[in-house]
Amino acid sequence: QVKLVQSGGGLVQPGGSLRLSCAVSGNTLEDYATGWFRQAPGKKREGVSCIRRRDGTTNYADSVKGRFAISRDTYNNIVHLKMNSLTPEDPGIYYCATDRGWQWECDLRPVVYDSWGQGTPVTVSS
Repeated sequence: QVKLVQSGGGLVQPGGSLRLSCAVSGNTLEDYATGWFRQAPGKKREGVSCIRRRDGTTNYADSVKGRFAISRDTYNNIVHLKMNSLTPEDPGIYYCATDRGWQWECDLRPVVYDSWGQGTPVTVSS
């Protein structure tokens, strides 16, 4: 049984930064792909970033390239998402997720992930 517990998030002004964390238990990060996703009100869940299991190579949505950074702490089994230069287009509920270990790469489509964190809100407001 894989469990993901998220922390971080909150309210930040435009241009500010936040760091999200996702502690994973029941598996090891080097055995499966992990990703971050977000869902804004009235919109479908979208992929933000992912990191592939075999070497830690990362992928990003075009909208966050250069601003967000995903990383993993394999010793503590934690995945982080550092978000810089936040804009009013970035708010939503952010989720971390893992697949079943089958992805050779990592994919930003939510449907390929199996275990999900509880979600944490990110609000960008002056």
